[in-house]
Order: sequence, then C-alpha cells, then structure tokens
Amino acid sequence: MKRVFLRFVVSAAVAVGALVVFPAAHAEDEAADVLIKRLSVDVLETIKADKAAYVADIGKVIALVDTRIMPNVNFQRMTASAVGPVWRQATPEQKKRLQDEFKILLVRTYAGALSQVSDQTISIKPMRASADDKEVLVRTEVKGSGDPIQLEYRLEKTLGQGAGWKIYNLNVLGVWLVETYRTQFAQEVNAKGLDGLIASLTDRNKANVGAKKG
Repeated sequence: MKRVFLRFVVSAAVAVGALVVFPAAHAEDEAADVLIKRLSVDVLETIKADKAAYVADIGKVIALVDTRIMPNVNFQRMTASAVGPVWRQATPEQKKRLQDEFKILLVRTYAGALSQVSDQTISIKPMRASADDKEVLVRTEVKGSGDPIQLEYRLEKTLGQGAGWKIYNLNVLGVWLVETYRTQFAQEVNAKGLDGLIASLTDRNKANVGAKKG
C-alpha cells in the first residue's frame, strides 16, 4: 500500500505538468478539463523556470501548491469525506483543526512529489459530460519512464463566491485518495476518537517538518 500510495502522490503531482497552454478563462465559465490543463501549465512552468530553487527549498513548493492548487479544491468536502460519518459529530473547533492538519499533510506530501517531477507529460482524455452536470470525472494519462499511469479527478461545480469547478477527489492506479485516508482515519478514530486523530495528524506533520530540516 505504501508503494502504491507513493506512486499515487508522484502521479498526482505530475498531473499538474501538462504541457499544452490554454488561455485563462473566468473560473465560473471554465470547463473542468480545461481547468486541469491550466493548473498543469501554471504550476509546472513556474517550477521549471527556477527548478534549482524549488528543489533546494521545499517551502517554496509548499507555498506554490497552497496558492495555486488549493483554491481549486473543495477542501471541506474532501476532509469531511476522509473523516467519514463521525465528521457530523465533530465540533466546529475539531472540524477546523482536522481541515488545517489534513491540508498541511496533503500540501507537504504533494509538494514533495512535485519537486521530483522531470520529463513526464500528461494527456487529457475526452470528457463525457453535459452542460448542466454538477459533478464530472476528468480522466488523464501520465506518461514518462515506465508504463503510462491513469489518473482521474472528480470535480464539482460550485456557486456563489469563488464559483467554478473544484477538485474533491483523485484516483490513480485504481486507488481513490479520499477512500485511502478514510481507512487510515477510521482506525485512528476507533482507537483514540476524533481528538486522537487530530493529535496523530499534528504529530505526523511535525515529524515531516523535522525530517525536511534533517
């Protein structure tokens, strides 16, 4: 599972590496597959412009992911789905802490994989969707050394402020990110409760910071 998840993370990072430039569009009018391509160009080209600096300073990659990618993620939905039914029992403070720690975990993991991206490319497969769909699946294929990897995004259409398509799950090698974390989190909750899960995430994030400094 650890090996599969590592490939998952690296492939997810590569997924922001598409090499076809599309003109920017208003977020609310932008198709989901075009959004994925635009993010790909934005992030990958930014890193390529100064690869040495991003490799030397993981903090720069974290900041890039946080500012460019995370605004296009429905993170509350992702966290609630990963935590599972017990999310409804969480207090507002617990929900905030869960989102904060889960976000740090994902951003750092994603950034670490993104710093390893080299010559991989991605192609976007034709999307089967109608104009009034509120949720869509964007399928992509990552190509590089080794066999091509199929990567899929689930996105939802949001309204109001910040309207547009938001990512809420990823699938690579048949493994959905949210479901993978849900299994891990359920074990923590069953053993130690919600506060135990929060403490575990906090400790893991602190350990990751220490490992980077070391």
